[in-house]
Formats: sequence, C-alpha cells, structure tokens
Amino acid sequence: MLKIPGYQGGPLVEGGAHLDDALFWPVHLGSCLRGEDAQRAAFGADWDAATRLYQVLSAEREWPTFSVALQSGHTIHVVYRNFDGDRGVDYLIHHPTWPRAETLAVDDGHFMGPGLAWPELLCAARQPSTKGVGDPNSRLLLLFPALGDAQLPDDAAVALTTALSTLTWIEEPADVAGMLLENQGQWAPAHWTLTDSVWINDGGHSYRNPGNAFALPEGRLREISNALNAGEAKDHQTSC
Repeated sequence: MLKIPGYQGGPLVEGGAHLDDALFWPVHLGSCLRGEDAQRAAFGADWDAATRLYQVLSAEREWPTFSVALQSGHTIHVVYRNFDGDRGVDYLIHHPTWPRAETLAVDDGHFMGPGLAWPELLCAARQPSTKGVGDPNSRLLLLFPALGDAQLPDDAAVALTTALSTLTWIEEPADVAGMLLENQGQWAPAHWTLTDSVWINDGGHSYRNPGNAFALPEGRLREISNALNAGEAKDHQTSC
C-alpha cells in the first residue's frame, strides 16, 4: 500500500493504469469542464462510459494515486480522496526531508487553490523523470486542475491542445483546450508575482498567497517555487 508522509487518507493505490484510458482525461478534468457545451465537446457519446469510470476512480476501497517527480527531489502526488461524503482530488507536494507532505490545491466542493501558475505547470510537466508519471503530456493534464493564472501566454492553448490530441479521443481538442483555459479550476484565476525570488499569488483560497492566514510558511513557499520552476526565478511568461 502506498504511503504519503503526514497524509491522513485511505487505501492509496498506484493509478498509472488509468493513464492509458482516453476517457480518464476528460473525467479527471471534469471540474474545469463547466456547462453542457464543454461536457458535450469533451465526452461526446462516451458519457455513460465516463460515468462508470468515475465510479471506479471514486470507490472507497481504492484511492488512485499518481506521482509527478521533480528534478529537485520533490514529488507532486495527485490523490483521489474517496471518503464517503467527502470525495475530491488532493494535490500534494513532498520532499524526503520533510516530515509531511504539503497541500498545493484541493479540487472538490470546498476547493483550495490555485496551486500552480501556467509557467510552473509547463515546467513541471516537462521535467524528465524515471519515477512515477514520466510522459510530459500526461503530467500536464494530470496537474492542470491545480492551475489558476490570470496572465496566460498567447501560446498556452497550443501545449494543452497537443496533450489532448495525443491522449484523448476528443474530436475538437483546440476548442476544449480553450474552454479549459477559460475556466481553470474552481477558483478565480490568480495574479502571480515574483517577490524576493519566490512566486506567490493573490488568490483568496490559495496556500501560496502569504496574505492568507492558512498560507504555507515562507520557507516552504520558497522551496516549492524553486522546485516547480526548476530552480530558476524566471519572467512569468517564460517556462523551462
């Protein structure tokens, strides 16, 4: 059974087998596909099959877990939290020297986030790894629901469209990419700023906004920022 230090969860199981299922991706991105038009474009005639897959992903007996390893030694864990009456997806980050994992974002009815800016999402997706999820497109879509960025670059849709084209059966991936970027999770898109070489945001529900009483400590914010940006404090429009 998988363990994440400090995470009080249920029976964590490796979820990698789901990544080869083209329907997994629209199901995973479901909270960002708001409205009938978005859901129709993403699921098409596969709605019933997607519903059955969601039931598997949300079963109490197994909590699918996915790991995205970073070059810094940190790992982002994506966990389907399947408590009865309290289901959602947790985005955690951990380093072997930490006593417990920290929460980046929570995708559920009591959402918390955003946890990532667009350049960080792209950088984390592109960092090579032989552990956990290695495919850059899979890493991009897996982490996408933690995104919240009001200052997207003009080419953001290109990377997302490529990932959707590669991994899904969506007929018009560019249209769906646009819908996803317009919605970006359950929170309002945040403005990110580089302050003392640390990326922080102004989101009212974000652990990476030092103005929030529940924000992560300064040292953690710095370490997480460095890990997600591959150790470089770049311009917001630049990705590694």
